[in-house]
Amino acid sequence: MTASGSPEVDAPSAVSPGSDVVLSARGLRKTFGTLEVLRGVDIDVRRAETVCVIGASGSGKSTLLRCLNLLERPSSGSIFLEGSEITSTKANVDDVRTRIGMVFQQFNLFPHMSVEANLMLALRKVRKLDAATAKEIATARLSEMGLAEKATWRPAQLSGGQQQRVAIARALAMEPKVMLFDEATSALDPELVKEVLEVMRSLARRGMTMVVVTHEMGFAREVADRVLFVDGGLIAESGTPSEIFTQPRTDRLRSFLSRVL
Repeated sequence: MTASGSPEVDAPSAVSPGSDVVLSARGLRKTFGTLEVLRGVDIDVRRAETVCVIGASGSGKSTLLRCLNLLERPSSGSIFLEGSEITSTKANVDDVRTRIGMVFQQFNLFPHMSVEANLMLALRKVRKLDAATAKEIATARLSEMGLAEKATWRPAQLSGGQQQRVAIARALAMEPKVMLFDEATSALDPELVKEVLEVMRSLARRGMTMVVVTHEMGFAREVADRVLFVDGGLIAESGTPSEIFTQPRTDRLRSFLSRVL
C-alpha cells in the first residue's frame, strides 16, 4: 500500500524517444469543485494495443478518457501524444482531437444532416479537404462499417447500432492515432450490442490503438491486451485479462468482479 492507503501499482516509466508508446499521461488529476475525480493517474498506451478500462460507476473512468483527448482539461499532470505534450499551452487542441478519435455512449450525430454529411463535416471544416476528397473518405469509412447504402439517410432512420457504427466511421475518417471508446454499447438495446462490439474487435485485429471504457467483461477478457481497474480515481490494478479476471490482487477488485461476472 502507498502512504495514502491506496494499492500499489507499478507506475509507467518515462517515455523515451523512439518508444512505441503512442499516448501517455503522468500524474493526471481532475477536480470538480471539492470533488477529486482523478487522483494522480499514470498510463502508457502502446501502438496497436487495446487497453480496456473497467471499474464501478463513478470511479473516474469516463473522466480519464475525456481528459486524454482534452474534452476535460486536467487540473494537473501532463499528457503526451507520440512524445509531444498536448497539455502544453502551445498545443493546438483542434489538431489533438483529429489525432485522438472518441466514440461516446450517445451517438452525437447531427439529426438534420445525412449520414454522409455527418462524416464529411469535420473533414471539410477541420482537415480543410475539398468536397470530392471528403466524400471519397466518407464513402470508404461507411463501406468499412457496412453502411455504404445508408449514406443519404438521416440518423433517425437508422437503428441504434447503425448510428453508433456511423459515429465510429466518423471518428475513423479523421485518421486518428488512437481511438477512445466511452462505454460505446451502453445506450444500445441488448440485441444491437453485438454488431458494435464486432466492429471494435475488427479494429483491434487491424492494429488500431484503442482505449476502451467498458462494462462488457467478455469483450475485455477476449480482446484486451491489458486491462486497467480504476477505483476511486486511481488505477488500482493493471494486468493481462488473465491476471485481472483470474488472479485479482486486491479485495476491491475481487469484490467488483463478484458483482459483474
